[in-house]
Amino acid sequence: MSFWELVVVGVVALLVLGSEKLPGAIRTVTGTIRSIREFGHQMKSELSDELRVHELHEKLRQAEEKGLLGLSADEINALAELRQAAADVNNPYGSSPATPPVAATVSPAAALPAPAAAIAQPDLPATPAPAAVSASINQTAQVNEQKT
Repeated sequence: MSFWELVVVGVVALLVLGSEKLPGAIRTVTGTIRSIREFGHQMKSELSDELRVHELHEKLRQAEEKGLLGLSADEINALAELRQAAADVNNPYGSSPATPPVAATVSPAAALPAPAAAIAQPDLPATPAPAAVSASINQTAQVNEQKT
């Protein structure tokens, strides 16, 4: 809307509502617009999270198909991120020492084939096996599909 259109709307609102009710109406409209924007941001965030979970689930499935051998850097990053998420769930208040970001911990040499035991990180608390994580993710995805 242009400036003059806003002026016309303001004058019409002033004539219809009167000077006493206009400030309350403006507050109501701005509050409604604010809540709609917050809802939009919340939905965008939830959708982004769901897409990320789906992507991690797909990477985990691919890693399991390979038997956790000869994983690509993306799959190793996904496994490390899932381990960190599992550790966060098991210890939500972070009493364990802080761990560096996932991207900083994976080196190009980590993309080489390695047995499943070599992938485990000893400094992290015990986490469920990848199959258990995959089963948990599958169950969560099924519950989400049932809700929709």
